[in-house]
Amino acid sequence: MSWGGYGTFVLFAAVLVLVPGPDFAVVVTNTLSGGRRRGAWCAVGVTASNVVQGVAAAAGLAALVVRVEPLFEAIRWVGIAYLAWLGVQSLRSAVRGSYPAPAPAVAQPGQALAGFRQGFLSNITNPKVLAFYLAVLPQFLGPEAAVPVLAAFALTHAVLGLGYLLALVAGLDRARAVLSRRPVRRALDGLTGCALLGFGARLAAERA
Repeated sequence: MSWGGYGTFVLFAAVLVLVPGPDFAVVVTNTLSGGRRRGAWCAVGVTASNVVQGVAAAAGLAALVVRVEPLFEAIRWVGIAYLAWLGVQSLRSAVRGSYPAPAPAVAQPGQALAGFRQGFLSNITNPKVLAFYLAVLPQFLGPEAAVPVLAAFALTHAVLGLGYLLALVAGLDRARAVLSRRPVRRALDGLTGCALLGFGARLAAERA
């Protein structure tokens, strides 16, 4: 491994992190519905899943999942169903248009756990994350790379993602007074719901 190759991977991973996806939509939804703490824990949940999948890829377990078609398909369809469920919930919220007052600065423990759970499940049921690690890491490291090196690269991607999502949460929290207004919130919920359903539909169509 060269530092030049590592730097190239960091730049590549940073660009991928900035591309909005299901994790982005889930973190936005949790931040607006439960405040900064819930949003931050949702980001931590996404990162925890990235760590699990990155370590699995480094250990070779991810390759087994991807190669065993029934297992891969089961994970894929669970992910599709979960994204669809989240999307429908957001659209229902937009249609109802009834929102409680913004959560206090110190959120309830249950809110933090709910945020972590949604972030973790959104990411862990997306098999494209496993495919990313399996397809991209060898391009920078080669087939003979040691497991610790593979894990270090995967964890780098997870840390970059966490930093971006926490910055997103902080920005949303600062603008929460505006974003929590009923018309704005309904529009955001509608857009988020459509985005989540779109991500799920794209995932379903990719291997149809």
